[in-house]
Amino acid sequence: MNELKGKKIAILVENGFEEVEMTEPREALNKAGAQTTIVSPAGKQVKGWRHTDWGETFPVDLALDKADPRNFDALLLPGGVMNPDKLRANPQAVQFVRSFFDEGKPVAAICHGPWTLIDAGVVERRRVTSYHSIKADLKNADANWVDEEVVVDNGLVTSRQPSDIPAFNRKMIEEFAEGIHEPQQRSQQRSEFAGRAMTGTGVD
Repeated sequence: MNELKGKKIAILVENGFEEVEMTEPREALNKAGAQTTIVSPAGKQVKGWRHTDWGETFPVDLALDKADPRNFDALLLPGGVMNPDKLRANPQAVQFVRSFFDEGKPVAAICHGPWTLIDAGVVERRRVTSYHSIKADLKNADANWVDEEVVVDNGLVTSRQPSDIPAFNRKMIEEFAEGIHEPQQRSQQRSEFAGRAMTGTGVD
């Protein structure tokens, strides 16, 4: 299994990511020949969440403020409630995510992971799925939300929950192997919002 030989994959997480949604996709990526890098603003270590309590602690391979999206071929966004909620409030994390879409690089997000995509302004008119509790948030961002175990839309792979991981991994590897897709155009309104978030103006 060398579909991803030579591919460099960023895994962006904060404390509180759903552990299995990072470890199992990472293992699948590594087995497919990819080089995976845990990127985080959390410091030297980042802690997972295991269903209802804290899980294991993992070393951070690369601090977010040192990470250059141009050095990666694709991006994985695990879920968990705390993790994407922290990332979407971090302008640097939002910009990191957005850069992959600007370059047409494939992105895979599972469970609550698509939350961060909303703040990056990249879900409008995209067909996606997610954990059911953020369905309304995605619809309010003009995404086309569907209840399916895995959804692919021009290089964006999304799934709902841990039970979808096998299907998620298969499609993730397939899309990551394909490489560059058509760069995504963000809506002007959401681009302006993201710009204000980056400068700290116009946002409460």
